[in-house]
Amino acid sequence: MSNDVESKDTPAQEQVQQIPISDLHPFEGHPFRVVDDEAMTRTVESISQFGVISPLLARPDPDGGYEIISSHRRCHAAELVGLETLPVIVREMDDDEAIIAMVDSNLQREAILPSERAWAYKMKLDAMKHQGIRSDLTSDQVGPKLTAAQKIALDVGESGTQVKRYIRLTNLIPALMNMVDEKKIAFNPAVELSYLTREEQSQLLEAMDYAQATPSLSQAQRLKKQSQEGTATLDSMCEFMNEVKKEPADRVIFQADSLRKYFPKSYTNRQMEETIIKLLEQWQKRRKREQTR
Repeated sequence: MSNDVESKDTPAQEQVQQIPISDLHPFEGHPFRVVDDEAMTRTVESISQFGVISPLLARPDPDGGYEIISSHRRCHAAELVGLETLPVIVREMDDDEAIIAMVDSNLQREAILPSERAWAYKMKLDAMKHQGIRSDLTSDQVGPKLTAAQKIALDVGESGTQVKRYIRLTNLIPALMNMVDEKKIAFNPAVELSYLTREEQSQLLEAMDYAQATPSLSQAQRLKKQSQEGTATLDSMCEFMNEVKKEPADRVIFQADSLRKYFPKSYTNRQMEETIIKLLEQWQKRRKREQTR
């Protein structure tokens, strides 16, 4: 079944309507990607077999049609199946209410990219601020009045500090944010790099390309310090990135080029890694069976 999660209990007077897919359009500016991946294939198969069981949530658009609040992925899957209408709960919501409902419905999904989570937290934070909820990100006061960041943290089961760190990622330029999503840059170094100016981040990309390396946490912290001191330059970044990194003694490193010949050309590095892990797991199970004979 789809990973989309429905909205909270709806008022009794709301009814499910069958609405043409052509009248439904995505929520403007929502950060969650709708891609034709393996999960989408499973959703398509489920809808082909059972149809769309749970209704979507949408709100009327003053310009015509309806804006989808939740279940963008399910709507796309239904289009791929060839359905013409979908069951929809239509609810009147202002922009802030719609943003909060859209974010909450998507954050329950199992697989969410760092960029999606970062922008979702920021959008919800801004919406809560507009609604008059305290939104200062520096207060850690304990008491009945929670900050917006603390409310978000309670909703998603994370610490307020972690929510703030995710929101910091929205200061990254797109190229660096993509590298975080692709796991080329780890989360903690990425947070430190978010304090660099956009020009410095662009220079860092040049330095990374020059050294064919990505910054460690300690390097990112040093770059942040240089940026705050106004001494960060392309030369200093190249120097940092050209440092020899000591690999842990218990770590085995393979060059992608040495493995590429064993995989289809279309495979990404991550797909090669996942395939290797699966093969090793099968090998381990086979060895255990042979040992018990």
